[in-house]
Amino acid sequence: MRGLVLVISCIAQLSCYGQVKEKINGVSFVASRDKIAQEHVVEVVELQANHAAVMPFGFIKDVNSPEIIFNTDRQWFGETKKGAMQYIELLHENGIKTMVKPQIWIWKGEFTGTLTMASEADWKTLENSYDDFIMTYAEMAQESGSELFCIGTELEEFVLMRPEYWQRLITKIRKIYTGKLTYAANWDEYSRVPFWQYLDYIGIDAYFPLSEEKTPSVAQLKAGWQKHKENIKSLNGTCSKPVLFTEFGYRSMDQNAWKPWLVDRHEEPVNLTAQANATQAILEVFWPENWFAGGYVWKWFIDHKQSGGEKDNRFTPQNKPAEGVLRQFYTAY
Repeated sequence: MRGLVLVISCIAQLSCYGQVKEKINGVSFVASRDKIAQEHVVEVVELQANHAAVMPFGFIKDVNSPEIIFNTDRQWFGETKKGAMQYIELLHENGIKTMVKPQIWIWKGEFTGTLTMASEADWKTLENSYDDFIMTYAEMAQESGSELFCIGTELEEFVLMRPEYWQRLITKIRKIYTGKLTYAANWDEYSRVPFWQYLDYIGIDAYFPLSEEKTPSVAQLKAGWQKHKENIKSLNGTCSKPVLFTEFGYRSMDQNAWKPWLVDRHEEPVNLTAQANATQAILEVFWPENWFAGGYVWKWFIDHKQSGGEKDNRFTPQNKPAEGVLRQFYTAY
C-alpha cells in the first residue's frame, strides 16, 4: 500500500524536468581536524569536479539512543558548523558548488539505517534532537549559499517508522532554505522512501552489488548494473525527479563490486584495476543519461598528496588509476 501511495503522489505532482543540463561531478569532501587552504582545493579543481559534499557530523551513542550530539568543541573542525562554513567559502571561491550533507555516526560504526526507538517518548525526543541538528545545518546552508541540502543519510527505520515527521521536517526546511533538497537513501532503501515527491532529487548511496569476480571487467560490471538501472529509471519516471548518486565509489581491493558497501578494516589485497574498472562502469552506465543528475565520489581527503596511493585498499580514488578515470569523465561531462 505504501508503494501505491508513493506512485499516486508522484504522478499527481509530475513536473517537466527535461534533460539535466549540467552534471554534478562531485567529491565527498572529508572533514578534517583543521581548516582548509587553497592547496587543499587545487586538486579538486584539477579533477574537473564542479561540486563537493561537505559533511558536518552528529554523534549517537547507540542505535536506541534518542540524543544527537553535534557542533561541539570536541569534534574535528570540519565536522562543526564553523568548519563546514569555512570549507564551503573556499570551495565557492574556486567555483565549486556544494551540497551540505549532515551525517550521523553511531558509536562503533553501527549502521544508521537501524536507528530505532523503543517508545513513543523516545521517538519524540529523537525527532526534537534531529530537528535541532538538521535545522542548524539547513540555516547554515542558506547562510553560506550552498546550492544543495541533504536532509538525511541512510536512516531507513527512522524514515519508514515516522513518515509524517519527515514531511513536516521538509516543510520546515523549505521555509528557511531556498536551494535544492535531496535525501541520501541507501542502495537497498531508495524504492521505499515515502517523500521523494517533496524533494528535488532522488538521492541514492549507490553501493549496489554487481559482481563476485576478483577483478570484474568493465563489460561484466555494466552487465551487473542493468537490472538496478532499470529499477532506478522506473522510479525516476514515476516521480519525474532526476536521480543523484549522493555517494558512489569502490574500494581498491579484490571483489570490490560484490559488497561495495563494506567499510570494515578487512585487508583484502590491493587491486587498483578493480577500482578503476568499477569507476569506469558506473560512469559509462549513468552519466550519459538525461534523467541522471550526477554524483559525489566517496571519498576525497583534503591532504591529496598523502591520500590513497598504490598501497591503499580503501575507497578514495586519490593517486590511483581511478582518479584518472574520474578526471576523464568529469572533463567530458
